[in-house]
Amino acid sequence: MGKLNERQKRFADYYIKYGNAAKAARKSGYYEKSAYKLMKRKDIKDYIEKRLKQMDDKRIADAQEVMIYLTSVMRGEATEEVVVIENCGGVSSANKVDKSAAVKERIKAAELLGKRYAVFTENKDGNEKIPVVISGGESLEN
Repeated sequence: MGKLNERQKRFADYYIKYGNAAKAARKSGYYEKSAYKLMKRKDIKDYIEKRLKQMDDKRIADAQEVMIYLTSVMRGEATEEVVVIENCGGVSSANKVDKSAAVKERIKAAELLGKRYAVFTENKDGNEKIPVVISGGESLEN
């Protein structure tokens, strides 16, 4: 069981598309009866798993992509298309314009980035020592 031939790849791709081994077998030029046998082959199973992972990787944003997007929103680089109604001498017209993120959206993006990079962390265990300064210049530790 080595590399898949073109027809076996077609079978696996049709199986991914339809989720039905019999239909995938027909579409790729096999008899329906051979679908079960094809699905038991390790190389075909491995190929299907690999292709499904590739599809998931394209659909699901990774951490770096999220960080890049949040940074572009925070900096006001990301825009969205909005419809603006304008009154022109008693007649209204709708126009599409690009608008950058509102300030509150930019602040939220900055907060999320700050959380990711631990910009806002504090000592939460309550054991931090705060020096107490007495007017004579001496310092006492709490």
